[in-house]
Amino acid sequence: MSRIIAVTNQKGGVGKTTTSVNLSASLAAMKRRVLLIDMDPQGNATMGSGIDKNNVEYSACDVLLGDSSIQDAIFRDTDAGYDVLPGNADLTAAEVGLMEMEGREQQLRLALEAVSEQYDYVLIDCPPSLNMLTINALVASHGVLIPMQCEYYALEGLTALLDTIEQIRSSVNEALVIEGLIRTMFDPRNNLANQVSSQLILHFGDKVYRTLIPRNVRLAEAPSHGLPILHYDKTSRGALSYLALAGEVIRREEQRDHVESTPATA
Repeated sequence: MSRIIAVTNQKGGVGKTTTSVNLSASLAAMKRRVLLIDMDPQGNATMGSGIDKNNVEYSACDVLLGDSSIQDAIFRDTDAGYDVLPGNADLTAAEVGLMEMEGREQQLRLALEAVSEQYDYVLIDCPPSLNMLTINALVASHGVLIPMQCEYYALEGLTALLDTIEQIRSSVNEALVIEGLIRTMFDPRNNLANQVSSQLILHFGDKVYRTLIPRNVRLAEAPSHGLPILHYDKTSRGALSYLALAGEVIRREEQRDHVESTPATA
C-alpha cells in the first residue's frame, strides 16, 4: 500500500515544488517506487523533472476530468528516477470542470486506486492556494507535508493551512494527518529564522523534521536544467539535505508501521 502525501502550503515561494521534486528523487535513490503528481497549473514540478509540460498527450487535467486513465497519463522510467503525472496550464480548466461534477473532490482519490499499489510513495505537488485542485489532493492523501520558511508571516499562514486540513479531516477524509513540517531556505545566521524555528518545535514537537533545507545556489539552479538536485549536483548541500529528509520520511513510515502492527496490551 502506498503512502500518499500532499506537499502543500497556501503561501507561495516556500520551496513546495523544490521539495516535491527533490524528495521524490531522493526516495527513488533509496530504492522506493515513487510517483510525483503535479497538480499546479504552473507545471514547475513537471519541468523540474525533465518533462516538457507543453508537449504531453495527457496530463493531470485529463485524469481529473475523466478524459484519460491515470495509467495512460503517467510518464514512467523518467531520467529523474521516478514516475510523473504531469501538470500544466490545462489544470486551470480542470478546476472549472470539476465544479460541475458530482463527487468533484474525490476524482484524484478514485483515479489513484488504479495505480497506488504500484508505488511506495505518491507525492502530490499542490498549487499555492486553496482551490478544488488542492482539495482533491488532500482528500486523496494520507498525510500532508508542509514546507515553510522561518520568517515573520510563516506562522500566520500555517494557522490558515491547519484550519483547512481540519475541515477536510472532519468532512471527507478523517484519516488525514500532518506528515510533518520541513523548514526550507534556512539560514542559521538569521536570528528571526532561528526564533521561528524554535516556535515551530515548541508548538509541533516531533512533527517538525530534524532536517533543515538550506539556501543553496545549486538547488536553485537545478530546475533550469530539468533535473532534481541529486542528478545535477549530488555533492551539494541541497542534495545531501534532501537525502537526509528522505531518510527521515522512511524512518517515520517504518515506525508507524511498527506501531500499527504491534498488538495492544491490556
